[in-house]
Formats: sequence, C-alpha cells, structure tokens
Amino acid sequence: MIPPEPRGPESGHGDATAPLMGETGGLLRETDATAAPLPRRRRGRTAILAKRYARNRPALFGLGIFGLLVAFAVFGGLFTAYSYTDVDFLAIGFPPGSAGSDGTHWFGTDDAGNDLYAQVVHGLQRSLTIAVAVSVGTTLIAALLGGFAAYFGGWVQRIVLGVVYLLLVVPTFLILALVSTSTGGDWRWLIVVLIAFGWMMLARVIHSLALTVRERSYVTAARYMGVSAPVIIVRHILPNIASLLVINFALGIVATVLTETGLSFLGFGVTIPDVTLGSLLQAGAGTLAASPWLFWFPAAALSLLTVSMALVVDGLRDAFDPTSGGADR
Repeated sequence: MIPPEPRGPESGHGDATAPLMGETGGLLRETDATAAPLPRRRRGRTAILAKRYARNRPALFGLGIFGLLVAFAVFGGLFTAYSYTDVDFLAIGFPPGSAGSDGTHWFGTDDAGNDLYAQVVHGLQRSLTIAVAVSVGTTLIAALLGGFAAYFGGWVQRIVLGVVYLLLVVPTFLILALVSTSTGGDWRWLIVVLIAFGWMMLARVIHSLALTVRERSYVTAARYMGVSAPVIIVRHILPNIASLLVINFALGIVATVLTETGLSFLGFGVTIPDVTLGSLLQAGAGTLAASPWLFWFPAAALSLLTVSMALVVDGLRDAFDPTSGGADR
C-alpha cells in the first residue's frame, strides 16, 4: 500500500497555506490553517415558517389584533367594577361613558341595567372558548379518522367514509336547535354538538392527502421495520400534512364563531344568564334605533375577530406555500 504523499514545505509542493483546489476545480477561500471550520447552522422548519410569516405585514397586523382581543377577553374584566350579571338599577339604558352606582359604564348599559362592557368581555371570552374547543376537537377527530382510513384502507376505510357521508346529509341545524332547546342553551352541549357534526369535510380532505403520503418510501420503510400503525400515522403521515391541519384549525375558529353567532342570533345558541357575542347582537338588534351602542360594540368585537383571523390564515397559507405569491409581502 502506497502511503499518502506528504504536503508542506518539505514535500516540495510549495507553501502549505496556498489556496487549495476544491472537488469541482474551483479555488477554496483562503483561511488560517489553525482556524476551526465554522459550524453550519441548520434552521428548523418552524423557524423558516416563522420567518416567512414575519415578512407578511398584514398577517402580523392580524395576529396583533387577535392577541389584543384575547388579552381583552382575559384581562378586560379588571377594568370595571361590574360583572356581566350585575344590574345597576340607577343606570338603566344609559349611553357609553355614563357614571353608575359603583363606577363608569364604559360601553353603557342595556334596558335591564347590565353593564355592556362587562358583557362584551364575557361574551368574547365565551365565544373564543367555544370556537377554540370546537376547532381543536374537530381537527383531532378528522386527523385521526382520516389518517387511519387512508393507512388501513379496506373495511376501515369503508366504515369511516360511510359515517362521513351519512353525517353530511344529516340536517345539522335542526339537531342544534333541538339540543339547544332541550338543554336550556348550555354552551357545553353546544360544543359537543358542533364537534360531533363538524369534522366530516376535513376528514374527507385529510383522507385524500394521506393516501398519497402513505405510499412514500419512509412510510414503507417504517412499516417493514415493524413500527406500529398508530405510530406511523401520528409520526410520519399526519406531520406531512401539518400545513392543512394548522390552516384548518385557524379557519375553524372563525367558522365556529360565525356559526355560534348565527345560532345565538336566531335564538338557538347560548341563552341568558350566559352571554356570547351572538346573543349580545341578537339583543342589541331589537333596540338598534333607540340604543345603538348595544349592537355596535358587540358587532365591532365580532368584526375585529373575524378580520384578524382571516389575515392570520392568509399569512399561514403564504408561509406554508411560498409559491402562493404573498410570502414576500
């Protein structure tokens, strides 16, 4: 075996600090022979997505508005002496900024003497609670059922898709109205019903995408290595359609808020003594001419919530899909 040819001044090959030739024939950058090579920084996918999202100014604006609304729902009650159930008999139907018996009614009062500011804070909090719970529940059910149906196929796929198609033709609005009437407008039952009838379309889409991911080489390799089916679905299939799950989770918040608002506006949602943005809009619509503030403040909160979430969803779409044309805004 021929030993490697020595390099350096004693080898006759010139100065050891001379530029070296790379594998492609180009000159490598001159560096000190004693300097350690610089480590290559590897950015995770989350950091890349965050950087893309940060370049989208409308999306950042929407995220800021949504954060302010969440802070208002959580901490807004600290700035008033009234609860949403308190009645101020000395300030019935007062306009915004009026002085009450225990403090200032920032948004005025309704015809029963309830502080509208406290009701908007609680209504926004209740609407967000319902929306986030329903969006989480529907996304989890759709992801698991759609992933299992695509991975196993056969009778599992037929059963899951059969349930999906059956529930899609069920008159959901009538069931929501019946459950709301029989439970007295309890918001917990509203969450259960909205989850039970809100996961089907997303499960169908996830099933279609998971069918293509199932045929990838890393899924086949994991299967031959003896990895269990639930682990393959949770760790290999679903993470590769995470963009769909994240975007649909954000869209689900908006859709649930609008659904709950519509149901409450029609009298089939949350009822007194509890309040949501929808029930406040339903109560304020009847007094729009005499007391417009009872409608405009809840309407402003609902509009800011929906617009901010629309901007957030648009930013998430551009971050996950740079070819959409808005990632560099």
